[in-house]
Amino acid sequence: MEPISLPEPGIPAGNSSSVAQEKFHVLLGVTGSVAALKLPLLVAELLKISGLEVKVVTTERAKHFYNAQEIPVTLYGDEEEWQLWKGRLDPVLHIELRRWADLMVVAPLDANTLAKVANGICDNLLTCVIRAWDLSKPLLFCPAMNTAMWEHPITARHVEQLKAFGYVEIPCVVKKLVCGDEGQ
Repeated sequence: MEPISLPEPGIPAGNSSSVAQEKFHVLLGVTGSVAALKLPLLVAELLKISGLEVKVVTTERAKHFYNAQEIPVTLYGDEEEWQLWKGRLDPVLHIELRRWADLMVVAPLDANTLAKVANGICDNLLTCVIRAWDLSKPLLFCPAMNTAMWEHPITARHVEQLKAFGYVEIPCVVKKLVCGDEGQ
């Protein structure tokens, strides 16, 4: 089956322009870390790069940290996964998103989703996209969690597992955290 392009809201499938095909497609995953507060800023900075088209896949927990009205690109969550698919020949959103994207960036990647991905669990739209990811395309992940969680021995194992898949870690930064702790 030949890949289909995802329709934008209000635009029927098959009406995509050739201009969209010339753009570099970045799929941005966001999880339930407090760092998700920065999603509007991250999207704004990505949109400053000429030739990029950005779409966002969010977890339900991430929605707590940002205002969806401040995200000027298509935002997908678990609800859209099930709204798109009605019958046997309908597109499956997590497969269509992985086909559409040239690059995936998961920022922030919280401890919960890190553990899920490292262990192959795919129970939401984002983890399904990652599980179906084309390993010939780059996937960057940016861990973001409390220092105590970061320093737990299981976290290093999970990060190494993602690297073993061929994913690229964007390291944590040292700073004062929202909870008041100092660290990564």
